[in-house]
Amino acid sequence: MSSRYVIAGLMGAIAVALGAFGAHGLKLTLQQIPDAAGWWNTATQYLLIHAIAVGAIKSTRSMYLWLTGSLIFSSTLYVMALGGPKWLGAITPIGGTLLIAGWVMLIFSKEESSH
Repeated sequence: MSSRYVIAGLMGAIAVALGAFGAHGLKLTLQQIPDAAGWWNTATQYLLIHAIAVGAIKSTRSMYLWLTGSLIFSSTLYVMALGGPKWLGAITPIGGTLLIAGWVMLIFSKEESSH
């Protein structure tokens, strides 16, 4: 089994689990902090989108940028949504920049053969 699919599977499973947890288990908690539900939803959406990209697109450089970017971007939003320090919002764009870099890197990647 390819490590790419393990990474994509873990990212996807975590995104779905955290999305469901946020919608059901944390509903009242997320209502207590302005913007918390939006942060939670954005973090989950970006994590899930990039899980799909990691599994579907055969660019190793993009995969690592998406993995690292997702970790930074989504985790900072999740922590802030749970009442963590708002200064994490200054770190969130670093993750977003890595996600963008992964997509730009895809433009320059050489097509990898599955043979």
